[in-house]
Amino acid sequence: MTTTTPQAETPTPMRHAPGSFCWIELAAHDRDAAERFYTALFGWTARHDKIGPEDDDLYVMLQKDGRDVGALYSMMADQRQAGIPSHWMSYVSVDSADGAAARARELGGTVLAEPFDVMQYGRMAVVSDPAGAAFSLWEARAHHGVGVRDEPGSLCWNELATTDTDGARRFYEGLFAWASDTMDVGMEYTTFLNGEAQAGGMYGITDEMKGMPPMWLPYFAVEDTDAAAERAKELGGTVHVPPTDIPGIGRFSMLMDPQGAVFHVIRLAPMDA
Repeated sequence: MTTTTPQAETPTPMRHAPGSFCWIELAAHDRDAAERFYTALFGWTARHDKIGPEDDDLYVMLQKDGRDVGALYSMMADQRQAGIPSHWMSYVSVDSADGAAARARELGGTVLAEPFDVMQYGRMAVVSDPAGAAFSLWEARAHHGVGVRDEPGSLCWNELATTDTDGARRFYEGLFAWASDTMDVGMEYTTFLNGEAQAGGMYGITDEMKGMPPMWLPYFAVEDTDAAAERAKELGGTVHVPPTDIPGIGRFSMLMDPQGAVFHVIRLAPMDA
C-alpha cells in the first residue's frame, strides 16, 4: 500500500471575496458526540488539530474528500455553565478584521471579541448586529475558509432570522456594502448581494417561531432532503421544519442536532441549462 499522496490530489485552495461567507464553525457542548453526529449525517471525515498544551485541546476540521467544509470545537466550560447552547457560527471574509469590527460598532453592533490573531491562519473578531445576531469576521492569511461549497455535503447558504429586518438591512449594507433585494414568497424574504453574487438571505422572525433569537444559520446541500432529515432523527437530532419545497430553489428542512445546534439541509433545484 502506498503511503504517499499524489500531488494532483492536493485540493486547490478556494478564495472568498470580501463580503462573502467563508467559514462555519460549531461550538459544541460535547465535541466527540458532535463529531459522531455530523460525520454520520454528512459522510464527513474529521482531522484533529492541536490548539493547546493539553491532550484535549483539539480543533476538529470537518472534511469532504479532503477539502475543508467547516470545523467544530469544545465550548468553554464557563460558556456551557452560562447556558449558551451549542451553535453554528458563520464567518464573513473581510480585508481587515480591525476595520470591519470598528465599522460594526459605528453602525450600532457590538464587538463580542476584539480582533485577534489566530496563529498564522488569519485574524478575526466576533460581533453581533444591533438585534443580537452574532457572526465572525475573518481576515484570511494562511487559511481562506471552506475548500468546497454548493456541493452535496457542503455549505451552500447562510440565512439571518431577525426581529428587525429594516435595521439589519441598514447594518449589513453599511458594514459589507451589500445590496438587498426583498420579495414576497409567502413571507417577506431578503437576498443580500455582494456585488453580482448572492451573499445570503434574511427573514423576519414571526410570532409562530416561539421566541427564536436572532441568528445566522447555515444550509448544507444534500442529495435527498427527506433521507437527511430521517437520518438526523435516527442519530438523535430533531426535525424543526419537515422537508418542504421552495419553488425554484429546492427542498429544505430545518434540523437541530442532539446538543441543540440548529442548521438546515437542502436539495437544491437543478440550475436551468
